[in-house]
This record gives sequence, C-alpha cells and structure tokens, in this order.
Amino acid sequence: MSDPARYDHVIVGGGVAAAGAVQGIRAVSTDATIAVLGAEPDEPVYRPDLSKKLWLEDDAALDGSTLLEADPALEVRTGTEVTAIDAGAHEVTLADGSRVGYRRLLLATGAEPRTLGLAPGPRVVYYRTAADYRALAEVATAGSHVIVVGGGYIGSEMASALAQQDVRLTMVLDEQLVMAATFPEQLARRVTETFTERGVQVVHGTVADGQVSGSGITVRLEDGSEHSADAMVVGIGVTPRTGLGEAAGLEVDDGIVVDDHLRTSAADVFAAGDVARYPDPLLGRRRVEHVDHAEKSGEAAGRAMAGEDSAYETTPIFWSDLFDDGYEAIGEVSAGLETVVDAAADDLSAAVVYYLDGGRVRGVLLWNVWDSTPAARDLIAETAEQPVTDPASLRGRIPIG
Repeated sequence: MSDPARYDHVIVGGGVAAAGAVQGIRAVSTDATIAVLGAEPDEPVYRPDLSKKLWLEDDAALDGSTLLEADPALEVRTGTEVTAIDAGAHEVTLADGSRVGYRRLLLATGAEPRTLGLAPGPRVVYYRTAADYRALAEVATAGSHVIVVGGGYIGSEMASALAQQDVRLTMVLDEQLVMAATFPEQLARRVTETFTERGVQVVHGTVADGQVSGSGITVRLEDGSEHSADAMVVGIGVTPRTGLGEAAGLEVDDGIVVDDHLRTSAADVFAAGDVARYPDPLLGRRRVEHVDHAEKSGEAAGRAMAGEDSAYETTPIFWSDLFDDGYEAIGEVSAGLETVVDAAADDLSAAVVYYLDGGRVRGVLLWNVWDSTPAARDLIAETAEQPVTDPASLRGRIPIG
C-alpha cells in the first residue's frame, strides 16, 4: 500500500465549523497545508441561508453562500467519507481504503437529523444540507403543498419561509404549540396564532408512517388521520455524529468531550461545532447546535491547532425570523426552566424572557428586541455569582424598547 498523503491539518467535516477552522489556521499560519474531508457533495456553505435568505431574498443564490476561498495550500475533498481514525499513527482512513496523514486533526462532523423511518428522497427531506435545499426547491414552488413535521427551531423557520413563498403548509406537531419546548406558553401560543393567521394548517399528532408516490406523499398519523402533499420536510432535531471519535477511543458524552482549547482526549485531535461538548465559561459543560458556536469554535480550534494558546470562552447566541417577528437568544432557552416574561404590551409584540434555575439566569430570549445579547450575557454571568432571590425583579434589567 502506498504511503498516505500528509497534511499539517486535516479537518473531517464540510460545514461551518470546518470553514471556521480554515480561517483560524490561516490567521496563525499562512502556509500550513490543510485538507478538508467532507462527506457532503458540496463545499461548506453558510447553513442559516438554507432556511432563511435563499427562500426570502429574490436575488439570493446558493453559490453566494459558500464559505471557502481559493487557497493553494488548501485541498477540499467533497463526497469523501472518513471511516476510521488511527490516533497513534496520526492517520485517517477513507471509505475507498486510502489513508490521509495529519499533524493535527479536527473533528467537525456535525450532527445527523433525526428521522421518521421514511427513506429520504425528492419527496421526503430531512432538512440540513445544500443538497436538501436543492431537492426541496424543486418541489416547494408557489401553489404546491408541503407538510412540515416538527415545530421547533428548524420546523418553525422552514414553515415560515415556505409560507412566504405561497406554498400551502400543513404543520404536524407532537406538542400543542409551535416552539412549545423553547418558548413560555403565552409566547408559543402567540406564535402559533400567527402561523394559523398566515394560512398554515397546524395539526397535532405523531407520524406513524407514510407512502411516497411519484407525485407526492401521504402521511398517516398515529390517530389514523392522513395528510397528503407534494413533499414533506422533517425538522425534529439532530444527534451528534460521534461515531468516528467513539470508535477511536475518544471520550464521548452527548458529544465529543473537549477542554477549553477544544482538544479531545487524544493527542493532536480536536473537535468543534455541533459535535463538541465543551466547557462554557458561564454555563458549564454543554453542546450547542447553532451557527454562532460552529463559526467561533471552528475558528478557535483552528487557531489552537496552528499553535495559538488561547481558550475558547464563548457563550454562543442564536436567532431566527418567523414571518414579521424575530428573536435573538443566548444560553439555555428551555420551557422546562423557570421563566420570567417581561413584555412591552399584552400582545407580546416585544418581550424579554429570562430562563432561570435556582435564581441563576441560564438563558435570555429577546423577542423583537435587538442588540441586547451582550447585556444578556452579562446578566448570566452576574447571577451565576449572585443568584436573584426574587425572579420578578429581573423585569426591566434589559430594556425592551
């Protein structure tokens, strides 16, 4: 067998974290050799565009969302699956049996969409990638009918975007309200009312099975009801792709465990993005599935791989737009926590939601309130050291308007 190709840095994964890592490496070393090995058929793209800009802006195009620039010392291999890591030999094995050597390795393998048991295809899209966008854009045209399964972050965002393209929408929720797992009930109810007012049919139930034909899909719920459409988009969460790391003996616990420099338990192996479980300086060890974390942790890992000694100390934010409303959030935003809602008016046209555990603010949701994530981050840090005894006293801490 021939000797493997060798690079200073090998990045496994072709998403936002991978692109961030290239940027981080280049900030420290302009001539280090880099290989990006991505299983997807496309080079890294800015994933938020797949559920926002590309549907909502007439002049937006997928090629405008790519993240990597031409670089003579960078090799990007798409459609390339890494099947094994030999941490001792500093090599990875590819699906075709060839090997690639590295000095430093980054696992930016991301997360895998949860599925319903129906095979993906032109009529069944588990929405995640640029290829998924292309497939859905073929069938989700004005006047078509699409079923969206899931009312969380991706499901709500996709339903909003498609409805604004004059696509008829049926939204299947296994909870009573859109964003019920994230928003306090009164806000989730307001969002659900907005969706129905904008023509989205909201039905409740759990998908049992479905039948795909050449022209569409029929979905049957556990209560026996059936719903037919041209296509189905599924957004019911993801699971981290930890298999490579686990097989290589890395420490795994709901993600690949890393230290504050994004180093794994194996020498010269790093992890970043959705797959990494890292020590958040404000909230403790956690795993985050949003693009702000993918960008910043990828860049921090790249800098660390290239020799810079600086810790990753980010508590990431995330954001979305739902029809004419929008929000930004930071930290742990879960309806299972104690919540304090500070609203500008009874109609919740603008609000700040504080999420608490034992008097400590763990997260903040800024509903139609902008440019306040730094203040929210400061409040999380403050209450970590000095918990509030009266949660209602938080009202007014972050201005609404």
